[in-house]
Amino acid sequence: MISKSASSSSSSSSRSATMVSSDTPETLPEFATDEEYLAYMKTVSDLPKGFATGTSDGTFISVEAPSLGELKIRATVIKLTDGPTDSWAACFTSNKFPGAPIKVGRKRLAAGGPIEAIVINNKVSNVCSGGDGEADAELVCEAVANALNLDSSSLVLPSSTGVIGWRLPAKELAEDIAPEAVKNMQTDSIMNAAEAIMTTDRFPKVRSITLSNGARVVGIAKGAGMIEPNMATMLSYILTDATVPKDKLQSMLSSVVDETFNCLSVDGDESTSDTVVCLASNQVSGDVDYDEFKSALMHVSKGLASDIVRNGEGTSHVMRVVISNFSGTKRDARFLGRHIVNSPLFKCAVAGNDPNTGRLAAAIGSYMGKHMPDSDTSKMSLTLGGRCIFSDGKFVLEGDAVEKELSQHMESAAYSEESNYPPHQRFVEIGVDFGLENPDFTDVSVLGSDLTKEYVVINADYRS
Repeated sequence: MISKSASSSSSSSSRSATMVSSDTPETLPEFATDEEYLAYMKTVSDLPKGFATGTSDGTFISVEAPSLGELKIRATVIKLTDGPTDSWAACFTSNKFPGAPIKVGRKRLAAGGPIEAIVINNKVSNVCSGGDGEADAELVCEAVANALNLDSSSLVLPSSTGVIGWRLPAKELAEDIAPEAVKNMQTDSIMNAAEAIMTTDRFPKVRSITLSNGARVVGIAKGAGMIEPNMATMLSYILTDATVPKDKLQSMLSSVVDETFNCLSVDGDESTSDTVVCLASNQVSGDVDYDEFKSALMHVSKGLASDIVRNGEGTSHVMRVVISNFSGTKRDARFLGRHIVNSPLFKCAVAGNDPNTGRLAAAIGSYMGKHMPDSDTSKMSLTLGGRCIFSDGKFVLEGDAVEKELSQHMESAAYSEESNYPPHQRFVEIGVDFGLENPDFTDVSVLGSDLTKEYVVINADYRS
């Protein structure tokens, strides 16, 4: 049932790599074609020891919209090959209307029991449906447990993404699609899973790194729209063969999520299904440097967060806002950064390579006036592409040369909103420095996308 091919498509160099010191998304090379990107992804997608993945396609007819006819749906199963693990951690959405898989996942996490598999479906998110969403999720878990000969369905964690409000086609998933994914299990590469969890995503997202003791950390993510995470990301699964205790894994994951996935936004809409799960198979028994492991977790998560924004529906620019010397908390800074990248007017200006910097100042002033009215903004300075554009309460923008320079910076970060791969890792760089002394504050970086016509087209016709 689980196969390991003699000649893996993955490069052996990814297994022998040592822990890199950089944890920035710019470590990805530039690509000229879809084929170049996918070929590179295969070199970094080797599964850690003790994991297998399988996927399967199927169809269903929505109870809520039968006129749409047969719709495609995919199931993905991630399995620990040598039995369950107690070393797993998760973060879930804080949306007050969470999906049924979130409710089931929270119960599994609170119970403190082990996990042996994850089952994921796209197309239908199983949120606030007319049926019994939790029972539907559990039915699929039971089918996967039976197909894998597991002792209990509680060893399976469910996860769903897609249309909100539709009933999960649990019968189709349980009877045919999920068991077929189990039949297709393999231990070579995580690429099949990265591709299968996509919905409106334009390209699969894989990040990985190897620790000094030989253990690997490999992550995948799904997400392109309805993205402004709060305590979790869209869907992300991080696998490692390192030996890490459960309590340390949860602590590190929660901290890393705050610094990465919680510092991005595509459209300001927090999903009802946000989930990030980290599983450790404990296959590499060598001593783990927990600082090194957390850095590796940060590296993978930061890369995936960047990929998600660059993959955003219709995205043609990615903004990176760095907030410095701020009087508030890091949480305050994250919300300020997200307010900036969520400003429709500023997002549109970036999309058009238009250095209409007044919209940036207006967005900052709006947030500070509403949420931190007593804060000091008198020493604030702003930069765009490294050039100072605002200081001492005034813009510094005289001359056509400045206008041209700022516009060219935006153009250099652009790519086609119809691109099916990330051609580069460049950002529209925005600096917000409040000029205040706060020894407890370190810089906060927030990523966001622009707003294009393509985003409207995609979301005006999403369900069909």
